[in-house]
Amino acid sequence: MSEEVLSIAGDGVVWMIALLVISFVIFQAIIFFKIAKDAAPAAGLSKTEVVRAARTGFISSLGPSFGIAIVIISLISIMGAPVTLMRIGIVGSAATETAAAQIGANAFGVELGDPDFNAQAFTTMVWTMCLGGMGWLVFTLLFTKTLGKTERVVRRRNPKAMAVVSLAAMLGAFGYLLAEQMVSGLNYAASGVFALAVMVTLMIVSDKWNISWLREWSLGISMVCGMIGGSVFTTLFL
Repeated sequence: MSEEVLSIAGDGVVWMIALLVISFVIFQAIIFFKIAKDAAPAAGLSKTEVVRAARTGFISSLGPSFGIAIVIISLISIMGAPVTLMRIGIVGSAATETAAAQIGANAFGVELGDPDFNAQAFTTMVWTMCLGGMGWLVFTLLFTKTLGKTERVVRRRNPKAMAVVSLAAMLGAFGYLLAEQMVSGLNYAASGVFALAVMVTLMIVSDKWNISWLREWSLGISMVCGMIGGSVFTTLFL
């Protein structure tokens, strides 16, 4: 990232916008927690059970949070700390934001981390991520109720259909990005193969033994293993 892009990415105005957005997220979390707490007596839950449930939820969230933290380290070097904070704080998916950043950079005609990645490319990348996230918010606002009814009808007829469609869409999107990098050279291909092998292994293990936190960590772990595997392959064979 050039000095120009670093200056823009870490500007005080960008920090103010990021913190404002995150404050809304925190506010929503507090409101939802209060609503859930007030509704607990109607659900037959005591104060002790509510506290236990809140503590369990907090502990369960640590695993996915650490998994995302691994990826955040690489995202900060690409898009800066405030933009990373804002996007991950809203979407919560490092994989989605990485893909959006790559698509935005490619739309400008450069790759993430290239010497030609200038302020205009950075702006294109940020707009791509923000517009992509905004689409989810608007669509959710307008069609959640209708899609909920549709989802129930589909599940009654074929319970596995929704899962298959969602998985196929994700595999198609990330497979396209992976294939694009793998043809750039043997070192990229080796990294992709190592990362994919680790990802598949972790998903099989997490599904077989029902380890939910491992499923959330799988992306970060596979990325680290892919980078290490690619480096080792390059050192030994190239």
